Amino acid sequence: MAKVNIIFYSMYGHIYRMAEAEAQGAKEVPGTDVKIYKVPETIPEDILIKSGAKKVQETFRHIPIATLDSLTEADAIIFGSPTRFGMMAAQMRQFLDTTGPLWAGGSLVGKIGSVFTASSTQHGGQESTILSFHTTLLHHGMIIVGVPFTEPNLSDSSNIHGGTPYGASAIIPQDDENRPNSIELDIARIQGKRVAELAKKLFG
Repeated sequence: MAKVNIIFYSMYGHIYRMAEAEAQGAKEVPGTDVKIYKVPETIPEDILIKSGAKKVQETFRHIPIATLDSLTEADAIIFGSPTRFGMMAAQMRQFLDTTGPLWAGGSLVGKIGSVFTASSTQHGGQESTILSFHTTLLHHGMIIVGVPFTEPNLSDSSNIHGGTPYGASAIIPQDDENRPNSIELDIARIQGKRVAELAKKLFG
């Protein structure tokens, strides 16, 4: 049984929807155990309430909080974070900054790591977010997996949508409740399936 854990941070629910799509794809692979975790929120509650994020976050309050065990127990870990000025969100960074003991012990060496993201604009730093995220995974000795161009949606230029060979992504215009769109969610599903397939080959 290959174990795939999805660990995400989501302020307004878009990354959570992508995490669900990643999980759906991973579950398509027989013999795969899939779990979803969220990293702790660090924004003060009054700010979350004023921004409307608190109400949205209630929809995934049932998702358990990630711990270091959420990393060590898995064969493959798919991380999801919104883009913040071309980098991962501070909440995800803070969680990763607690993994020093795992690095010291080589606990994540040889595990699969993969990343997905979203930004509010088409050129909002999605690729730099994923690539800079990879730096942390490489320091942990993880095997990085992206989305190959055999996925047709990556080459689709007839629609404006996210999706990169480095990992799934989504463009979230302000107040657009139709995002992530079906193409973006499908790329996330494909990514989850690919990670699970490779995890099964290596660890199943």
